[in-house]
Amino acid sequence: MQQTANTAQAQAWNGYEGAHWAAHHDRWNAVNAGFDEPLLAAASIGPGERVLDIGCGAGATTRLAARAAEQGHAMGLDLSGPMLDQARTVAAAEGIANISFTHGDAQVHDLPRAAFDVAMSRFGVMFFSDPAAAFANIAAALRPGGRIAFLSAAGPEGNEWLTALTGLGDILPIGGFGAAGGPGMFSLADPDAATGLLRTAGLREVRAAHVQAHGTWGRTAAEAADFLLDTGPGRHLLNSVGPATQALARRRLTEDLGAHESDGAVRLRSTGWLLTAEVGA
Repeated sequence: MQQTANTAQAQAWNGYEGAHWAAHHDRWNAVNAGFDEPLLAAASIGPGERVLDIGCGAGATTRLAARAAEQGHAMGLDLSGPMLDQARTVAAAEGIANISFTHGDAQVHDLPRAAFDVAMSRFGVMFFSDPAAAFANIAAALRPGGRIAFLSAAGPEGNEWLTALTGLGDILPIGGFGAAGGPGMFSLADPDAATGLLRTAGLREVRAAHVQAHGTWGRTAAEAADFLLDTGPGRHLLNSVGPATQALARRRLTEDLGAHESDGAVRLRSTGWLLTAEVGA
């Protein structure tokens, strides 16, 4: 990886968080796949186009972009070495040739200027320590008339997985968990702030559309509870209390998630902002 400015996030995504997402990439895709259709519709990738996928993780959206681009090319950029290793493995297994993955920090990575037609991201743009620098760098990598389609998480109240976790606030140290501010999941939850950053980067026709989708978190309530509590945030909360409280939290979360279990799946609603914009000609 070239130089990184986003050091705290680089540490997290090359540590437990990145390893967890890489090991469970299929499950995370089941959580977020409902957002793929609106994202790809907004990106409107044409045959032969060059696509930059920001915060590509294990590469699910990069693979979708590569298939849409056909004779073009899709490049995924991410801070996480473990997730990129997984992305390369899956892309090779699926025989996708017009794809590549780069280990880098979008804030400072030496992206080729005016080289891409589209920049896209499925929940990978909320973790910048300097979002203004990141968006300016990405915008400079787009050709005149190029476009962006970014998904960022909307407010905590629209995300049922977070509601389930914060419902344990009487026994776990929830505190400001899920609060806006960055870098973090809800750093771009304010659409005015998010669109303002894109305009500052020199982009035009900037819009934010509210979107929602249901994701599958497990086959049963118990499985979904275990998965949620094994994520970075869930693990942090559990490690703050003793074994008895951990067991109680697991039981209560399982009970709460039971209300969402139907037809062999636990499906929870998430919400986001679909941010779109263009580069001036």
